[in-house]
Amino acid sequence: MRAYEITGPEGVDALALTERTLPVPGPGEVSVKMQANSINYRDLSTIESPVGRGFDFPRVPNSDGAGTITALGTGVTGLQVGDRVASCFMQNWPAGGITSGVMATALGGAVDGVLAEEVNLAAGGVIHFPDHLSFQEAACLPCAGLTAWNCLMVQGDMKPGDTILLLGTGGVSIFGLQFAAMCGVRVIITSSSDAKLARAKEMGAWATINYRDNPEWQEEVLRLTDGKGVDIALETGGGGTLPRTIDAVRVGGTISLIGVLTGGDINPTAVMRKSIRLQGVYVGSSQMFADMNAAISASGLKPVISDDFSFDNARDAYHAMRAAGHFGKIVITM
Repeated sequence: MRAYEITGPEGVDALALTERTLPVPGPGEVSVKMQANSINYRDLSTIESPVGRGFDFPRVPNSDGAGTITALGTGVTGLQVGDRVASCFMQNWPAGGITSGVMATALGGAVDGVLAEEVNLAAGGVIHFPDHLSFQEAACLPCAGLTAWNCLMVQGDMKPGDTILLLGTGGVSIFGLQFAAMCGVRVIITSSSDAKLARAKEMGAWATINYRDNPEWQEEVLRLTDGKGVDIALETGGGGTLPRTIDAVRVGGTISLIGVLTGGDINPTAVMRKSIRLQGVYVGSSQMFADMNAAISASGLKPVISDDFSFDNARDAYHAMRAAGHFGKIVITM
């Protein structure tokens, strides 16, 4: 079977498409014929800057995939050949809080990922996905979908009547918009593209802000909320945008820090003075995934796919991620 491999620090165009022999799944493992992957900024940054991440070459990239189980290792229960499943970002995080041991099971980093025609995964590291979703749509769930769910439903304790802030229109933010709309929550979303903001408005965003036209966009957030600020913010930018996000959140509000796209430093004084909860979020557990899937099944929600690339042209998907023209998720069909 074919698989892409990171073989050094030369970047996307140096991804090697190789032939691998897939071993028989070991005890507690399943073999999955991959039908689709989706990519995240984390996958791109791993390929572009692999040195110092603590893994050996070669390494198969990507954490997010969906496919069909083709074989079961000994001791596997609750799964069978033919099941449609998605990968879990962390192969060993059934429930509870994150630990260093959990982080050591992250696909596409600590261990081989899923950009391959067939992979062996932990039986506890796959999950049935909602019946109404395609493989491509299901492949969008493991990182971006679950991260947004964790930020809003678990860390943020989101409830009807809340107002949330989403930065940009990438995968996490668009899932955040969909989950918020599902729960009767007001969304303020930012982008540098009026066309993307118009799409977000059509999807239920309450207010939109073009941050190129409004570089001090936190002031517009405060104006929209009568000076109070939002209840929850999903901070995908990092140090470069975090000071404005802190200004835009209400006293006692929550910021989930999930991205490091922009550099910069912050002064923690405002976090203290406003009693803000600033929480780093690294995806979520299998139990959270199951809870999210139940909500997706009940609501009929479908992930938003921006672009779909073939397996043979997988490198182009990462270039599209770098170009940042997407709205929602970028997928790769096997």
